[in-house]
Amino acid sequence: MQRPPLLKDNMPRTPTSSSSTGLSRRHLLLAASAAVTPLWAQTPAWPNKPLRLIVPFPAGGTTDVLSRLMATEMTKLLGQPVVVENKPGAGTVIGVDAAAKASADGHTLVCIANSFCVNQTLAKNLPYDGLRDLRPVGLLAVADHVLATHPNSGIKNLNDVIALAKKSPGKLSYASFGNGTSAHLAGAMLASKTGLDLIHVPYKGQAPAMNDLMGGQVTLMFGNWPEFRHQIQAGKLVGVGMATAKRSPLAPDLPTLTEQGAALESNSWFGLMTRSGLPEDVVTRLNQTINKVLQSPALVQAIQDGGMTSLANTPERFATFIRSEIDKYAQVIRQANITSEG
Repeated sequence: MQRPPLLKDNMPRTPTSSSSTGLSRRHLLLAASAAVTPLWAQTPAWPNKPLRLIVPFPAGGTTDVLSRLMATEMTKLLGQPVVVENKPGAGTVIGVDAAAKASADGHTLVCIANSFCVNQTLAKNLPYDGLRDLRPVGLLAVADHVLATHPNSGIKNLNDVIALAKKSPGKLSYASFGNGTSAHLAGAMLASKTGLDLIHVPYKGQAPAMNDLMGGQVTLMFGNWPEFRHQIQAGKLVGVGMATAKRSPLAPDLPTLTEQGAALESNSWFGLMTRSGLPEDVVTRLNQTINKVLQSPALVQAIQDGGMTSLANTPERFATFIRSEIDKYAQVIRQANITSEG
């Protein structure tokens, strides 16, 4: 068996006493052990204090609920409390900035969504660099979007949308849960794919937008399938099509917009990031922890009940996903001339 480098057979040997020989051997063994000690064992213990999970959204929303479930399960696995802290405002910039300026010790996480990637292009004078100051940990879950309308619109499918828009140019409206949100950009993608002139009506959140959609104040809206499915199943809304490449197993009877001639994909996703500059072993352990949490009965049930899909993955795959999302939204924003004001 080959020996470690410090124990080569051709090392010079000198006469020694038994005590000095024992000391020399001990030194050699310690040196050899250090040479093969893995990186994680050479870094400070982690975690060694409570973790902070920043949610840049108001309490009670999908991101908040998912984050609190994650925090409960992570606490069990890490042996340290994981405390959720809501920091909404400025299109999630305030909360993300707090994470970007936290200590690079792996004890602060932030739950991001599509807005993180949109802000890289849309937001003016970001106080952080999302790709430099933050490190992807892992993607948590995805909620597919559905295009819906109210029952009195007469719209049943995408052809009906196109016919109505051409009949009344510049009058067909679509709601979103805010300027620059994924629902807003999905509507812009639909307009680009179909060549239609659609009017964007932004709201402060998905709930008020959905209320006006059901009331007929606006005609169309892209929204998260988890929140829309009950209204569609109850007949209070009509599903025009899923914004997915293939039919969703959560809505197998609802055709996709791609099937109907407008190839676009839109969804709401959620993931975790931490401050950049961490040792790789800490990032790896964080990723392994959240992947294990996603397999816990509590999270599996919550994600299924919410009509979402969990996506266990690596930090590298999540980083690639984030870059692709930034590029996708940048193209939509520039083509549609969308600004931070509307």
